[in-house]
Amino acid sequence: MIDFLQNTLDGLALGSSYALLALGFTLIFGVLRRANLAYGPAIMLGCYCATWAYLKTGIGLLFLALIAVAGSTLAGVYVERLCFAPHRKGAAAAAMVASFALWMQFEELATLALPRHLYAFPALYAGGPLSLGRLTLRVESLVMLVAAILVCAALWRILYRSRFGTAVRAVIDSPAAAELSGISVSAVSLQVFALASAIGGLAGFLIVSGNEQVTPMLGMWSTLKGMLAMMLGGLGSLPGAIAGGVALGLREAHSQWYLGPQLRDFIAYLLLFVLLAVRPPWMNTRSAY
Repeated sequence: MIDFLQNTLDGLALGSSYALLALGFTLIFGVLRRANLAYGPAIMLGCYCATWAYLKTGIGLLFLALIAVAGSTLAGVYVERLCFAPHRKGAAAAAMVASFALWMQFEELATLALPRHLYAFPALYAGGPLSLGRLTLRVESLVMLVAAILVCAALWRILYRSRFGTAVRAVIDSPAAAELSGISVSAVSLQVFALASAIGGLAGFLIVSGNEQVTPMLGMWSTLKGMLAMMLGGLGSLPGAIAGGVALGLREAHSQWYLGPQLRDFIAYLLLFVLLAVRPPWMNTRSAY
């Protein structure tokens, strides 16, 4: 029983990182109905900017967090301008393929700046885990869980209690009607990309500082985990992004304990396949907002 409870606690902690990644994916998909394959690489590039700054200057964690968020945001804006703005009224496949090309560009840029496969990153918390009786919880995981909850609450408030949120929901309902009412769909799209990328940058910083390392594989990992969590929770749902991330974390934690680490990712992707076969998400897409 203790093992089950510990695995559940570990799964909740792991799922919180997936939930943060899924929130950014959901925000973009909810507005544009497009999949941004460069979302994870943009996060990776922001983390590489922070790593480069740390290696050159040795600055503190707060400044590293700001650099990671700023770098990811700028990369996200770059993706929107080059890949999604030109294809806003065109085929979704064209924008998706273009974002994949920028994925490769970001990885190449990161490895040119920092050519080694692995770099150390300063720890978010240098102490030991918290003791909850016979259970343990890493402080980094608790910070990630709290961050996911706070970001989701902030997004809900932005989307339902601000003029920007009203514009976003109008674009979701009908881009043409939003344009006729004076709302700039182009500006809303750019702002949504910037906001989603900033959330991704925060998630990336918390992940690399929790793991105390950064690698170019962070881009692919973030894309796969964030997209999988989003699809498990239902496309276009902010609460679903949190639920999907937590569900994925719990599934992986228990699968690793009972079936071994070799089958952990296999079980997660098998679950996604079953969900796609039983109820395709594009037949159940709903507004996140």
